[in-house]
Amino acid sequence: MQSELQITLPDEAATARLGTALAAALPAGSVVALIGTLGAGKTRLVQAIAAALGVDPAEVLSPTYVIVHEYNGQRPIYHFDAYRLKDDDEFLELGPEEYFDSDGITLIEWADRVERCLPRERLEVRIDVTGPTTREVYITAHGVRYHAAMEKVRC
Repeated sequence: MQSELQITLPDEAATARLGTALAAALPAGSVVALIGTLGAGKTRLVQAIAAALGVDPAEVLSPTYVIVHEYNGQRPIYHFDAYRLKDDDEFLELGPEEYFDSDGITLIEWADRVERCLPRERLEVRIDVTGPTTREVYITAHGVRYHAAMEKVRC
């Protein structure tokens, strides 16, 4: 089952609201693939999700040089960045399956670079820049449990 939701975000406050809604809707063990250009707001969305789960958003940084950050909130958050990875093998060396199989939420920036390594069932969030502060977000649910989460965000 695959379905899509389109959301217009007029500003950063709307991004924060989307992050709060996602944090509330995502079931344990969720994998979220974040896709967008540099500056699209992927890390900002991760900060909003983390804040909603009790993590200081100032602690949430782009993991470009570290590749993966772990945050302890109401649920564990695993924040990957695939931007600097040279290939799928380098991503697989990080042991993503352990994160995918955990009760935490795994958020992967630049997920389109490692798409073949991702679980078939996941939530995909594509962020397109449409103006200085505006973004168009396309949320695609791959699988029944992600469809249910997306429907909660839709409300």
